[in-house]
Amino acid sequence: QVQLVESGGGLVQSGGSLRLSCAASGSILDYYAIAWFRQAPGKEREGISSMSASGGSTVYADSVKGRFTISRDNAKNTMWLQMNSLKPEDTAVYYCATVWAPASSTWTSLRPNEYNNWGQGTQVTVSS
Repeated sequence: QVQLVESGGGLVQSGGSLRLSCAASGSILDYYAIAWFRQAPGKEREGISSMSASGGSTVYADSVKGRFTISRDNAKNTMWLQMNSLKPEDTAVYYCATVWAPASSTWTSLRPNEYNNWGQGTQVTVSS
């Protein structure tokens, strides 16, 4: 089982940038597909990006495509979400998540029920 801790959230103006980090412990990240989700008040949890265990496949929600970038460094057991050109509608609690997969796997998913390890969440607020 892997434990995840997010950091990097905060308040930013529209058009600004933030970089979220997610540190993993308890298991090496090499054997996990990773993803970022977000949940705004009164809305369902939304998958915004996923990267395969191999690192060779990524997927983005249309709402963030071209603005957000997912990345990982297995040596540091850390994953990131670089968020550029932020909009007020990006305001939400952001979560990192993982699920075990073979290191060579190219599987990705934006469905929350596919993941069984979750961080505690970090608030991102974008002011207009």
